[in-house]
Amino acid sequence: MNLNKNDFLFQEVSSLKGVGSKIKKYLEKKKIEKIKDFLWDLPYSIVDRSKISKLDKLEIGKIMTIKVVVSKYNFPRIRNLPNKVVCQENEKKIHIVFFNSPEGYIRKILPIGNEVIISGKINFYKKNYQITNPTYIKKSDNVSDITKIFPKYSLTEGLKEKTYRNLLSKVLKKLDEKSDWYEEKFLKKNKFNNFKNTFLNLHNPDKEIDINSNDYRRLAYDEILSNLLTLYKARKNIRIFKKKKKKFTNKFIDKIYKNFSYKLTNNQKSVIKEINEDISSDKRMFRLLQGDVGSGKTIVALIAAANVIESNHQVALMAPTEILATQHYENAKKIYSSLGISIEIITGSTSNQNKLIILEKLKKGEIDFLIGTHALFQKKINFLNLGFIIIDEQHKFGVKQRIKLAKKGGDNCDLLLMSATPIPRTMMMSLFGDMDISIIKEKPQYRKDIITLVKPENKTSEIWQLLNKQILDNQQIFWVCPLIEESNKLDFSSAEKKYKLIKNYFPDKVGLIHGKLNDHDKKIVLDRFLKKQIKILVSTTVIEVGIDFPNANVIIIENANKFGLSQLHQLRGRVGRGNKEAYCIMIYKNHLSQNARKRLQILRKTNDGFVIAEEDLKIRGHGDILGFQQSGIKNFRFADPIHHKDLFILAENNIKFINANNIKKYSNLLKFFDRTELITEI
Repeated sequence: MNLNKNDFLFQEVSSLKGVGSKIKKYLEKKKIEKIKDFLWDLPYSIVDRSKISKLDKLEIGKIMTIKVVVSKYNFPRIRNLPNKVVCQENEKKIHIVFFNSPEGYIRKILPIGNEVIISGKINFYKKNYQITNPTYIKKSDNVSDITKIFPKYSLTEGLKEKTYRNLLSKVLKKLDEKSDWYEEKFLKKNKFNNFKNTFLNLHNPDKEIDINSNDYRRLAYDEILSNLLTLYKARKNIRIFKKKKKKFTNKFIDKIYKNFSYKLTNNQKSVIKEINEDISSDKRMFRLLQGDVGSGKTIVALIAAANVIESNHQVALMAPTEILATQHYENAKKIYSSLGISIEIITGSTSNQNKLIILEKLKKGEIDFLIGTHALFQKKINFLNLGFIIIDEQHKFGVKQRIKLAKKGGDNCDLLLMSATPIPRTMMMSLFGDMDISIIKEKPQYRKDIITLVKPENKTSEIWQLLNKQILDNQQIFWVCPLIEESNKLDFSSAEKKYKLIKNYFPDKVGLIHGKLNDHDKKIVLDRFLKKQIKILVSTTVIEVGIDFPNANVIIIENANKFGLSQLHQLRGRVGRGNKEAYCIMIYKNHLSQNARKRLQILRKTNDGFVIAEEDLKIRGHGDILGFQQSGIKNFRFADPIHHKDLFILAENNIKFINANNIKKYSNLLKFFDRTELITEI
């Protein structure tokens, strides 16, 4: 098959006839920079001109088609006023309005007394229906010439529909029918059209686009496969490199275990075994450690780090926030207290003088374990013998960032990424196919399930009694609000307003933390909470990820119906981290939507993040999968993990039969989905 005949698709859009500098600018606003981008820009709806509407059945704002008789002209002699033509259907009238169209042209296309078919958007002005600058006018005896159904595209200001259609038409005409990256046998078996016909059908639909149609499924499969091919290439390259085996005796972790007041779960033990095997092998570890909130991922990572340090290598741990980095630092100091391991932390709060001292010691190998935020991987930070990188809450990193991190560590460096965001099985391979995956589902035995209660806003007063009881019992409480300040547009409670209200009930026992506070001020408030000087912490969702306060056993979430399932589950995971009964109280506004009601019911029924992730996916469907848009994981543009589950499985099975030789035939597929640059970088 000749794949090169479609090479024109990868040229700049300016190479297309009819695209000057002005049109190019308009197209770039639509993110159409290369010719192929026209194909990606699928119509958002269709207009059916085959349905002739009566004038007494018109709907304002809709594009409709009417059959009328031209009865009267109104050509004003005042400049800038539009020309009007009055048309009738029996006694009913409609005005056809033209801006910037000459009188002679209007008389020609709308002769008095003729019956015509007109299509355009219906407006209502000064007690009259009207169509301004109609998109279609034909004599009624030429009705067979009318394009009955045409697609509608989202256009930027200045880009005319006719211009856009003409350009798209040129692209579609140039597509080569024989160019494809799949064999004919594969296409037939899966009921896929060839590349050209797929896009001809998608851009000339006879009905609204259906994501389960064969043509759309072909496009979704292409996207999934291009993603998997990239990850396959990354995985293959990682396996090529041989590293020096790290040798350790477990003497460090034997001491760590003696310091524990609890036993590790079976899941934790098996994951530690997997990581130890990777570390001591001659292949670089590239592993994702996925665990539900409170499952004990950090302990596993710190035990693995101790073995690496015993083997005379340095370890770096990167956290997404300064708060979380500081927490890891304090945690590591406790766990390693009897091992003589040198631990340091670098964050935005570290003074320049301290930074310089740390960097010098790091270069000399006098620091075993460095903890910090993303600044850890700046060029000026140099390790003597970095052997292990741990990235916490890694969901903000895509494959490109993972590759850069792996390169930073060098050929002998192992990489462990951790995530508390449970990812559905359908998505796992397509997001992390370049990695080995370990999962911790069990929670430590001493932890009890969190009791989840759902209450309407008008019953908030019932909560005060519970809070009072918790405070008398020396327990602490999170109170989460979604906004920092009052908003006239959104009827959310603000954190500041709630803070003032709670202070009336519990003076001197309340603290406030939100996104507008700088890291230093946040740390002061959190330290006071950790030292139990504050009993109730009013907060926005800055507490969502990773913060660990074992003494906090109640979390109240205002406007719970406004949060996604995954986010609610993460927030709930901030409590129940000790060995006492914990409560999550979700307060909702009246008039819940059906989806909001479903979300709250799911959270009441289960504490299992993996079950919640699957349910969240079903509720959200095509679009914001698991709240990943907020989390930084980019959604697929066309593929849908619910509707196209079988395509994810098909791609996963087929990838096993693709080797270094036949990956070349998919080069245009990778170029089509902008993966070539990434493949080159790998």
